Amino acid sequence: MSVVTDPLFYVMAVPAVLIYGIGKGGLGGALGIIAVPLMALVVAPTQAAAILLPILIVMDIFAVRHHYKNADYRVIKSMLPGALLGVLLAGLFLGVTSEAGLKLTIGLLSLAFCFQYWLGGERERSKPSAFSAWFWSSLSGFSSTAIHAGGGPASIYLLPLKLEKVTLIATMAVLFGLINLAKVIPYIALGEFDSTNLLTALILIPLAPLGVKLGVMLLHRVSQARIYQLCYLFLFLSGSKLCFDAIVALI
Repeated sequence: MSVVTDPLFYVMAVPAVLIYGIGKGGLGGALGIIAVPLMALVVAPTQAAAILLPILIVMDIFAVRHHYKNADYRVIKSMLPGALLGVLLAGLFLGVTSEAGLKLTIGLLSLAFCFQYWLGGERERSKPSAFSAWFWSSLSGFSSTAIHAGGGPASIYLLPLKLEKVTLIATMAVLFGLINLAKVIPYIALGEFDSTNLLTALILIPLAPLGVKLGVMLLHRVSQARIYQLCYLFLFLSGSKLCFDAIVALI
């Protein structure tokens, strides 16, 4: 039995977990999009995601316990089938793709989320349809399984519903609590829940509540827009580095 011992891994993993917790604590779950790309600069992408998953489930326990009474379960019912399909497809994809291919996928997804954030603006969107529920939920489940970043696609479907803020946050909390539990199955099937990854996750788990507390504190003290700008800058840099490394390996 062992843990990841590379100091550079913890240089990346500690801020990644804290940033994810800060997002859960009140500055927006989409902040977590940076976690896997940062850690994947040091370890294999699937290993990075596998180490993070138990930590996210611990965060979910607290989030769901706090929010479940305010969630809109009709919305969750409409989104969950597509999300589970996305989890299944991502599990199959991760099982047949090389490490270089995964780095390229994660890099491209990271850059796509950056450009969506920078160029998307606040455009008025039409009322979502049943097809859009399946499409965005499936994409959310896929990207959540691959890089724990399903909040972006889910938001594209959820925001036009104009749910009250508390209801929106609660619905997202319950939805991703269920998605994260479903993701355990493909990661077990991929053999990624070995002793090294689980023990490394155990070391990092105490950072989860600390990150959440930091998020609550920063909510009223720091510009949310500024934090998002910095996170998406780092996401762009890490995504570009992953794409470069993957292309070099594939040539």
